[in-house]
Amino acid sequence: MKRNIYLMYAIAFLQGMVFYGPVATLYRQSQGVSVLQIMIIEGISFMLCILLELPWGIVADRIGYKSTMVFCCILYFVSKVVFWRASGFSWFLTERVMISVVLAGLSGVDTSVLYLSCEGKKSQKIFGIYNSLQMAGLLVAAMVFSLFVQEDYRLSGLLTVFSYGFAALLSLGLKEVKKGEKGIKSEKNSGQLRELLTQTLKNRELLLFLVAAAFLTETHQTITVFLGQLQYEKCGLNHEAIGYIYIVATLLGGCGIYSLRLTQKIGVKGSVLFFGGAGVLSCMLLMLTRSGVASVSGILLLRFSNSLFDPFRVEMQNRQVHTGNRATALSVHEMIMNAIGAGTNLLFGVLARRSLNLAWVLGAGLCGASVVLFLCWYQKAGIRIAMHQKKEIV
Repeated sequence: MKRNIYLMYAIAFLQGMVFYGPVATLYRQSQGVSVLQIMIIEGISFMLCILLELPWGIVADRIGYKSTMVFCCILYFVSKVVFWRASGFSWFLTERVMISVVLAGLSGVDTSVLYLSCEGKKSQKIFGIYNSLQMAGLLVAAMVFSLFVQEDYRLSGLLTVFSYGFAALLSLGLKEVKKGEKGIKSEKNSGQLRELLTQTLKNRELLLFLVAAAFLTETHQTITVFLGQLQYEKCGLNHEAIGYIYIVATLLGGCGIYSLRLTQKIGVKGSVLFFGGAGVLSCMLLMLTRSGVASVSGILLLRFSNSLFDPFRVEMQNRQVHTGNRATALSVHEMIMNAIGAGTNLLFGVLARRSLNLAWVLGAGLCGASVVLFLCWYQKAGIRIAMHQKKEIV
């Protein structure tokens, strides 16, 4: 259904327009929230995502993916209203709790809508465009911030409210893509859920992939969204410079459209080596430098590699789902990854409070571990998936 794909593209663009993105950490600090408190909020958010992932996956498979998208987009909009007016730890925690509900709800559903709408054909390319449009939204927001908003944090919050409101309206135009029976809905089918959980937890190849993906994803998220701003401030960069750096980072985020081309050129194994290796190099550069230029280069490299990695990750996850209850299966995946993310976020926060260098050491270690885990996964399952992709391309 092309209509669904185009609507999802538009929603991704609008929800990418987070006008306070370049100063997300500084925004919270200006409203009385410390870096450690930010990491605590993030940790709580991850724990809630873990608790809500599976129930939301079941609900999504039962009520349909359109209804889930509509509800989550509306709640996303409300959370941005709360963020706009928030002040102090409790309000920002409330906002993040709402986002946890949204993220758990959208987890696996947005990609399932895209995957089923294109019937699995050229899905990695579509995921790449989807991610790139989110980056395009961020780019527009970053340009507006740098040129007009700058130190007016409240205005950046209000503009974000408008973009998310439009996204919620567009979600009403989606068409349902889930066919057949409505997911797990009775005691008779509860055995399917237990079986799905058991299969996932016993699937060592899949677990290797999920842990490796979590290490890379959370390192990127924590450094580029939160800790990177502290590094910029430490190097003496002003708000205008941070805004322009954010624009460049957002442009690099659009590289996701080349993810499939990279995988086709260097293969699945070469891709995972590149993703993990770039993360290690980025964190080591941040650890060894006091230069603003070098610091920016390290964070931009991390951004670039993750932009290429994310469509690859989503594609590989979907290829390892072999059940009609796709949203539930993907929710199980996200539950595992969020459990890891909750731990890494708190650890990043504790280390960053002592020294940013300790946080960079942790990031390098996690990215290095991801390389090892990805290689183990490739030996067991990646080769099979790579061969399947090759046949599909031919």
